[in-house]
Amino acid sequence: MNHQGDQRLSLEKLQAWEKLGYGMFIHFGMSTFDGAELSDGQAPPTLYAPDRLSVRQWLETASRAGMKYAVLTAKHVSGFCLWPSRYTDYHVGNSGCPADVVEIFLNECGRLGLMPGFYYCSWDNHHRFGSVTPSDAVPVEHPHRKAYLTGEYLDFEYRQVAELLTDYSGWGEIWIDIPSILPRHFRHRLYDLAGRLAPEAVVMMNNSFGDGEHYPYELAFPADIMAVERGLPRSAGQIKWRDIENRRYYLPAEVSDTIGMEWFFTENDPPRSDAELLGMYLVTRSRGANLLLNVPPDRTGVIRTEYADALLRLRQNLGRLGLPV
Repeated sequence: MNHQGDQRLSLEKLQAWEKLGYGMFIHFGMSTFDGAELSDGQAPPTLYAPDRLSVRQWLETASRAGMKYAVLTAKHVSGFCLWPSRYTDYHVGNSGCPADVVEIFLNECGRLGLMPGFYYCSWDNHHRFGSVTPSDAVPVEHPHRKAYLTGEYLDFEYRQVAELLTDYSGWGEIWIDIPSILPRHFRHRLYDLAGRLAPEAVVMMNNSFGDGEHYPYELAFPADIMAVERGLPRSAGQIKWRDIENRRYYLPAEVSDTIGMEWFFTENDPPRSDAELLGMYLVTRSRGANLLLNVPPDRTGVIRTEYADALLRLRQNLGRLGLPV
């Protein structure tokens, strides 16, 4: 028996990622400004115009909260890019605030000792290239399975992910959302690209909801870690060893959930109660998964005090239990 498993990354590398334990998900972009999580991608780039943008404040908030890593939404459903991509004009360079958020994010993570990751969404309502996105299929049942991506779009995604991996360095996590609409051969291309250009990074192909008992590998493989989105791991504990197509993989899990109720900033979305945040952390970690807690900056470009204070109280409450983070 291969006690190291058949996965690309060593058992030691994956367990080192697990020891990070707690990170900040940062949803920020065009959806912050057009008010639609699943943006139609039609807003002009100038609508994105934070006037107090402080990526440093985001990551200092994460560090003070005891978080060990952070994942930034480099491109979400809107298709708007938080870096000046050479493959589109729909990016920060043509916006109301031209700062390269990706570059600043990496620099600040390095300064504070946080492991950086980027999120890239395969569902893109701006860069269609003749594709049918899940937005076109709603409210049809299983809209992701009705989506169709053209070869032109797939080439675009490949070039943009390669751009993020070559023009920027130091990534520890690569988060591909909505991989279920990607052909499996293309998921392998992306995974192999990451393995070549960021060989130490873990790759997440978001398998979405559930408690982690079932892993839909046919929709989210290959990957190094798996998702438990908007929920908690199974009560018996996370299943870390998976048999997939006659091979055995060590596949640790990451819970992704929000400090309030929304992924992107929305007015009147207060943080969850101290008891609920404490419970989310304790249950997630005790059941063997990492917690990636989303904390969205507002339209000015900062994390609001109510969120920062809730994170600090969570750290204090953990300390009272003898569980410093």
